[in-house]
Amino acid sequence: MLISTPILTPLVVLVAWSMVMWLWMYATRLPAMMAMDMKPDPNAPRGEQMNTLPASVRWKADNYNHLMEQPTVFYAIVLALALLGFGEGINLVLAWAYVGIRIVHSLLQALVNKIEVRFLLFFLSSLALIGLTFNALRAVF
Repeated sequence: MLISTPILTPLVVLVAWSMVMWLWMYATRLPAMMAMDMKPDPNAPRGEQMNTLPASVRWKADNYNHLMEQPTVFYAIVLALALLGFGEGINLVLAWAYVGIRIVHSLLQALVNKIEVRFLLFFLSSLALIGLTFNALRAVF
């Protein structure tokens, strides 16, 4: 089995970035909860208590959740490209572009949350993901 490993590096970087966002989420959420003397209520509807936290605290959690959504498609397509032996060249460039844009998106959402700019970044990262998917389709057909 031929495995092209260069494309696995951006995959690992995005996983590591997701863990950074996880840490940042709890580093801001727990102090905010303590400052509000919030006691977790298992009977409260999902998200109700967290919605009372300041917006700047919620932005980190929102972004962490976003990193658990579309990037799962990125992980799958990158693994497929690596296993198919197409993990270099334009696919490597597109993978790094996707990861770089997602990191910028995270920072923007976590710090200032300008939705119009976030949408543009999401759109651009989606184009990179579409390119990777198209190239994977070409590799298997």
